[in-house]
Amino acid sequence: KKTEQELKDEEMELFTKYYMEWKGGRKSGNTSYANIPRFYYRLPAEDEILLQKLREESRAVFLQRKSRELLDNEELQNLWFLLDKHQTSPMIGEEAMINYENFLKVGEKAGPKCKQFFTAKIFAKLLHNDPYGRISIMQFFNYVMRKG
Repeated sequence: KKTEQELKDEEMELFTKYYMEWKGGRKSGNTSYANIPRFYYRLPAEDEILLQKLREESRAVFLQRKSRELLDNEELQNLWFLLDKHQTSPMIGEEAMINYENFLKVGEKAGPKCKQFFTAKIFAKLLHNDPYGRISIMQFFNYVMRKG
């Protein structure tokens, strides 16, 4: 059996060993931090003209790509026409409604830029207390205009 002093010495030895490992005294085998991608790049200084031009050009290309993803006026009009054509009766007051089946039909006809908006998740997000399981065409169209 170990004496109390031997137990304290052993405890102190283990404590020191683990403390040095955690503090970085010894290299541990865990190098997962090396796989984390870099996410911050400093802005180029005023005298780094090439880096500033590269940053401006990459920003312009990014904005052009994003603007091509947006729906233009003609595509929005087409979407409204399709939604109106496929509305599901009965109307609630003056508000046109659409059920999920017709919602999917419109999604097929609306074009590739609109595909991202015709998901079950978005339909469910806009579904409120309609007894027929429909969403408001106007609410959906406003959602597309805000997000797209």
